[in-house]
Amino acid sequence: MVGAILALVVRILSNPFANSIQKVLAEKYSAILINVYSYAFLSLFCIYPAARLYSWSGYGCEYWGYVCLAGILCTLGSVCLIKALQYGEMSMLGPINSYKCVVGLVLAVILLGEIPTGVELWGVLLIILGSWYIFDTVDGGFKPSILLRKDVILRFAALFCTGCEAVILKKIILMSSVMESFILWCFSGLVFSIILLLGFRIRFERLWGKNLLYTFLIAVGLGLMQLSTNIVFERIDVGLSLALFQLSSIVSVILGWKFFCERHIKKKIIGALIMIIGSCFILIR
Repeated sequence: MVGAILALVVRILSNPFANSIQKVLAEKYSAILINVYSYAFLSLFCIYPAARLYSWSGYGCEYWGYVCLAGILCTLGSVCLIKALQYGEMSMLGPINSYKCVVGLVLAVILLGEIPTGVELWGVLLIILGSWYIFDTVDGGFKPSILLRKDVILRFAALFCTGCEAVILKKIILMSSVMESFILWCFSGLVFSIILLLGFRIRFERLWGKNLLYTFLIAVGLGLMQLSTNIVFERIDVGLSLALFQLSSIVSVILGWKFFCERHIKKKIIGALIMIIGSCFILIR
């Protein structure tokens, strides 16, 4: 239990940390290029354990199909998130991530047989209410047209991809182990990021000095985030895990205020808290 709590704390802190650096780099470089560098660092770390400590021949087509699907989803989700951070405010986009537990809840019903209760459905309503409160901080107040803004659309696309990925990852972990699923997550993220780089004909740029260090720090943040996520998924249902992860939205709001001088922080924190309460309702069974 102590290990799960520690992993949860690491997950809550590491994700906003990586997002804040992604936002800085997104002002200069392509989101896909940032992904390539980040997953390349992670993959370098995984080469030795992949080659020496684990045997991969015993897994069938179903397992590798899940691995490929998770790789596609994590890559698309990461690219959409970085682009959203490029266009929008971290303190507004971060709390929207609370919708991920709704996506995870629905998909967990379909793929894992985890049935939601009436209380969890009330949690979904609170998440919607909290997001309205956050959207109301934009100039002119909340309008339905806000949902059509590029940063909001990209953020919802990112959470949909990562919400789907969460359920697939849980399946992979159940079929193998925490570390094996982490290694394959790193490699598949690199492979599909390179495919996107080539597919969109984005010029590969060599990063040096501070910018290269930033991509390394993103890799550290993403690596800690994913490894701690896998540990939590191993011990807790997907819907419950995603609900607890929403505590990171408060960290995102604070980082957006501290490092990017974003406004209306008090109202955004209140909205984020409402969404977290909704996530906690989803947690209760």
